Amino acid sequence: MAVPLFNLAPDMTVSRLCLGTMTFGEQNTLPQSFQLLDKAFDSGINFFDSAEMYPVPQRVETQGISEEYFGRWMRSRKIPRERVIFATKVSGPSGQMTWIRNGPESLDTWNIIEAIDNSLLRLQSDYIDLYQIHWPDRYVPMFGETEYDPTRNYSSVSIDEQLSALAKAIDAGKIRYIGLSNETPYGLMKFLHVAECGSGYPRIVSVQNSYNLLCRTFDSGMAECCHHERVSLLAYSPLAMGILTGKYLSLDGCPADARLNLFSGRYAEGESRYNLSNGLIRKTTDLYLDIAANYGVHPVSLAIAFVLRHPLVASAVFGATKLWQLEEVLDGCRVELIPEIFAEIDRVHSAFPNPCP
Repeated sequence: MAVPLFNLAPDMTVSRLCLGTMTFGEQNTLPQSFQLLDKAFDSGINFFDSAEMYPVPQRVETQGISEEYFGRWMRSRKIPRERVIFATKVSGPSGQMTWIRNGPESLDTWNIIEAIDNSLLRLQSDYIDLYQIHWPDRYVPMFGETEYDPTRNYSSVSIDEQLSALAKAIDAGKIRYIGLSNETPYGLMKFLHVAECGSGYPRIVSVQNSYNLLCRTFDSGMAECCHHERVSLLAYSPLAMGILTGKYLSLDGCPADARLNLFSGRYAEGESRYNLSNGLIRKTTDLYLDIAANYGVHPVSLAIAFVLRHPLVASAVFGATKLWQLEEVLDGCRVELIPEIFAEIDRVHSAFPNPCP
């Protein structure tokens, strides 16, 4: 059975599974990356996600390789450009990645256009299908932070300037559509409002935020905005960085090459949200694993089917470093869970809501 499709935009249909390339160039060599891309494409996945800063953990020696590998794969396999939907992202202000435009320092016009041009060079492609702002050019609580602190606010580039730069790239044929990532309801609505008021500004079509059994904060405020404004969710981390597979809780110990073990202490963004020393996360994960076991469902299938059931989810953005992991996710999108399972999931969520916000 083929991977289901979703109309993300009037002339852009994406598979409901999106293969993320965050590991390409770090955990995956070029031949391994090609194997994963071959399997995904042959299985009906036409949607692929990257970012200018990938792979992670980010470092100067590898920056941009994930995009480069994808472009090399397309050329090597002679895949017509229109057969795939490629999404990538511009890094927001960081100050920690000095090799990317000195920080990056901001999302002003120069930084956005420079980032787009560099991504196109690495891809060796004329255009990007979906271009996303990786995180906002303003202070927001992210990656496990839950409380807004007004004292951390800083002077940021206006949304008007950001949209103006993206509009120029669309007019030049460099990108087709735009999206946001790690965004808040306030940010999404501001982008939509400025686009409505501006002259020829593009409209946001998607938001790529974390969404999984352990992190359903999207439903608290963002879901209402997306529903009324017809913006789709690209749900990243549907397996909660692998926690929902159960491998980190196994009695025989998790494989040393699992991401949270391999990069322990080097992946702050992930570890802050998916902190395995948190007893609540372990307890809640165990309860979801029990549901899967009691109904004879693979934990990966439970997690993927839960995400894809959400009416606002266009696609689940997942990563895989091995072919068998990719196959498990593919199996997950073909599973239909019975109502009793969702009732059990809701009971766990009511008792332990969002242990990984």
